[in-house]
Amino acid sequence: MPAIELDQVYLGWRDRLAVRDVSGRFEKGSMTALVGPNGAGKSTLIKGIMGQISPVRGHIRLGVDAVTQIACMPQADSLDRNFPITVYDLVALGAWPRTGHWRGFCRDEHARVLDALSQVGLADFASRIIGTLSGGQLQRALFARLLMHDADVLLLDEPFASVDRATTDDLLGLLADWHARGRTIIVVLHDLEAARQHFPEALLLAGQVVAWGPVEQVLTPDNLHLARHLCAGDYL
Repeated sequence: MPAIELDQVYLGWRDRLAVRDVSGRFEKGSMTALVGPNGAGKSTLIKGIMGQISPVRGHIRLGVDAVTQIACMPQADSLDRNFPITVYDLVALGAWPRTGHWRGFCRDEHARVLDALSQVGLADFASRIIGTLSGGQLQRALFARLLMHDADVLLLDEPFASVDRATTDDLLGLLADWHARGRTIIVVLHDLEAARQHFPEALLLAGQVVAWGPVEQVLTPDNLHLARHLCAGDYL
């Protein structure tokens, strides 16, 4: 059974469909770049997979437990940076699927938080308030929170937006390590060169599937040209 299967999925709100007739499979252990022009429905598809919105039509089937085995890193600008929470507490929230509302935070979980912070290069930032972090530091903290989930399927929505090259390279290295450990990874990207260099698979969206498969077969000039025109409404 695949990690995620989409069967003629339509997603949207009220009378506006953002994603139309998407069918396909994310195989277990795959690493896929989800690409497309602005307004292509990439973030909407992520929300649909996470169950944050329900399909208008079609079905989304998960081959894993949605609570404990799938985790999502939303866009950084969805986080309220004025909320007075420390980096440690932000990262510790990733343990919620294991600890729930009432279990105490044990020594093992504390060690997990410190290890996650170390892996993303924030070992000395645990007590910092998140509002004092740079954009790159905040993304590192969000990656550490994702590490805490220890999930089999990871969805990341534009994790490299407004992040410097050194941070991007470090975080891409983390993704490669997670993929090597057998995790299924889906990443919304705008950087097509990063997709070509680091992702074996790609899904090109333009409100509908333009192409889905090996990255070199998906990110062709013809497919990219078609995606731009579809999003502009030229062929709708």
